Amino acid sequence: MVKDGESGNVGSTVDVMSPYYIGSSDNPSHVFVTDLLSDGNYGDWSEEISNCLFAKNKFGFVDGSIPMPDEGTSEFLLWKRCNAMVKGWLVVAMDEEIKS
Repeated sequence: MVKDGESGNVGSTVDVMSPYYIGSSDNPSHVFVTDLLSDGNYGDWSEEISNCLFAKNKFGFVDGSIPMPDEGTSEFLLWKRCNAMVKGWLVVAMDEEIKS
């Protein structure tokens, strides 16, 4: 677990219950939804991607309840890494027309 004063650099251990935890099989190009977001399916897509993010303990990166820590704090790099992962999951869950 990252404790106060630790760097959060690669090699630090993050508690698996922390929203900053990223599993070894997680990657930003993993698709978690059955149907990509397209014109007309937002309701179903939103529920499915929300469930995925809740299950991954990452929904707070989307709804703002996990705010970006101040730069230079021990959690800043962990937050940036997780935020990038979540953005990747959202982008790959969208149809090409929605992305552009």
